[in-house]
Amino acid sequence: MRRSTAAAVGTLTGAALIIGVRLSVTPTAAPVAEAPPPVDVADNSSPSPAGSAASKDKDKAKAPAKKQEAAKSGLKDGDIQGKKIQYPYGAIQVTLKIDGGTITDVAATYPLAGDSATINPRAIPALKQEVLKAQSDKIAAVSGATYTSAAYLKSLQSALDAAKA
Repeated sequence: MRRSTAAAVGTLTGAALIIGVRLSVTPTAAPVAEAPPPVDVADNSSPSPAGSAASKDKDKAKAPAKKQEAAKSGLKDGDIQGKKIQYPYGAIQVTLKIDGGTITDVAATYPLAGDSATINPRAIPALKQEVLKAQSDKIAAVSGATYTSAAYLKSLQSALDAAKA
């Protein structure tokens, strides 16, 4: 009776160890979500008659306001890529779209394997919203995504530095 109990306990312990080791193995190459290619967005407002004075006044009013905003923020317009930042689960790279000195969009490439498959799809959109709201790198980290948040912030900072140059 004692031998069968010891054999059962030993078998269960061995199985638990095998399963534990199997779960702790991380994949060597992680698939990465690709950022969409930069797209040049044209003004989609409806065209007004060619010689319209109202149209010319509207364009003149827009131009100084855009330049003034760009001067305030110090960011140049365009699609600016940050550095690719390595962290324990892969690499993150942030791309900013800046128009009129304002951050209008934020895209990022990030890993989607292992734990990252459950963490990043939730964390990256939250970080994006924070950047759009703050218009800077002064954002809060996402709870439960500390490494992702730190890597995202470093890549974001490098993109902002490039936009100020």
